[in-house]
Amino acid sequence: MNYDRPELLDRLAAEYVFGTMSARVRRRFQKIQRALPAAQQAVHVWEQRMTPLARSVPPEQPSAAAWEAIDRRTGGQTSRPVAPPSAWLAWLKPALGVAFGVVVTLGLVRLYPTSVVPVDQIVQQRGTLPASYVGLLTDAANNPVVLASSTRYGRIMSIKILRKVDVPPGKVLQLWALPKEGAAFPLGVVPPEGQSSFPMADTSEKLLSSVPRLAVSVEDAPARAGVTPAPYLLTGNCVKLW
Repeated sequence: MNYDRPELLDRLAAEYVFGTMSARVRRRFQKIQRALPAAQQAVHVWEQRMTPLARSVPPEQPSAAAWEAIDRRTGGQTSRPVAPPSAWLAWLKPALGVAFGVVVTLGLVRLYPTSVVPVDQIVQQRGTLPASYVGLLTDAANNPVVLASSTRYGRIMSIKILRKVDVPPGKVLQLWALPKEGAAFPLGVVPPEGQSSFPMADTSEKLLSSVPRLAVSVEDAPARAGVTPAPYLLTGNCVKLW
């Protein structure tokens, strides 16, 4: 295979950073990186693209038992931590989605902003990451719970629940935008588990360009603009990826 083609290296680097390669292909691509500086650079570019979202996740130190389990399964001889191939992959591992068999859903297709197609499929099919707004919301214990995303000029918010949320009967989970200035405003209702999407009042560029954080509260009914949110159950950063 001719690895001198930039478009091929870009696609392979994207799959490498997103963790969608099989173990055999991953090992082969690691050898290619050691021999080909262009491959190393392509991986570096994709890791830099993921940095804003990776920074939004609170750091968490794995337990000694976790390292020992990893060591046993990988055939190692010591429980000493080994640096992961990508800081992005380190926090994405717990967020694996069985529906698509890859790490996480980030957004919608850039060319078709009104369609609901997760970015993991885009990366596998095109090797490109759509310009998106992405929010990762965590609970009080810093566990990632909700992933919310929309393409830059899309009007659809895509939701993926990473950890089931217990909601009292008759209540709903309301997603809020927390702008730099002004009061919080509702975006839509998220499910307690699984994945879904909902239409927004305007494009994500207009709604989220000045929104550094998102939150989820438990409400009696879907909230309307101007109402005061209940105490937030989940909060997280909202970042731009492009």
